[in-house]
Amino acid sequence: MARERIRLEREKATLLATLHARALDARAAAPILGDTYAADAVARIDFDTRATKMTPALARHVAIRARLMDGWAAEFLAEHPDAAVAHLGCGLDTRVYRMDPPPTVEWFDVDYPEVIDIRRRIFPERTHYTAIGSSVTEPGWVERLPDDRPLLVIAEGLVYYLGEADGRRLIARLTGRAPSGEMIMDALSRFGVRMQRFNKPVQAAKAVMGWGIDDPHELETLRPGLRCVTAVTAFRMPGRELLTPPSRVTFRLFSHIPALDRSARFLRYRW
Repeated sequence: MARERIRLEREKATLLATLHARALDARAAAPILGDTYAADAVARIDFDTRATKMTPALARHVAIRARLMDGWAAEFLAEHPDAAVAHLGCGLDTRVYRMDPPPTVEWFDVDYPEVIDIRRRIFPERTHYTAIGSSVTEPGWVERLPDDRPLLVIAEGLVYYLGEADGRRLIARLTGRAPSGEMIMDALSRFGVRMQRFNKPVQAAKAVMGWGIDDPHELETLRPGLRCVTAVTAFRMPGRELLTPPSRVTFRLFSHIPALDRSARFLRYRW
């Protein structure tokens, strides 16, 4: 069977690094996320995995991040089995398949049209699932989301690639669409954005980051009732004990240096 040929640039290319990371984890002796769908997808596409600069050690970071956000998403869907899900900048993430939500959930994956085209070629169809080909900052696609049920917004590896004004408008638009919901995301501080020059997969993709969030509570002004209910720094996140020994030492060190500790966070908002 011919493999799908993929050529993407800049921030779009980072989806190949994270896909490769989840595949590396799935093939590890002791997987963290165990995303076999990602491993299958990598086997079906033609790209140079070495060019992503992703290593097995870095892959464990990606897997722990995804597992944390999957867990938060599962908690929300357990409480709201009739929810809609908007997975922003989904890339080639297989979250909808590995979580396998019940048919009462309407799931929307959103990314650039060329990314959605790749998804349609390599992933199977499923019911109660819609793939939307659009930049997440274009306002029109939000009208396709239901406005009469709870909404879960997932933004993993996305918001720091947005301009601040575009990002704020996007969050206001989404949280204003549904009567209630949650948004789960990872974010970098302004210092954290500058530090990404040392992130080899980001640099290999020539991706450019722009939006740093120093105070998670600053987004609470975007909608009445919006509040940050959880803010976990990356260096204190659950599951860090599964990292390699050198990474664990680095995490412990960075967690005691305030500017570094606050440079990357996992955030959970509710309205």
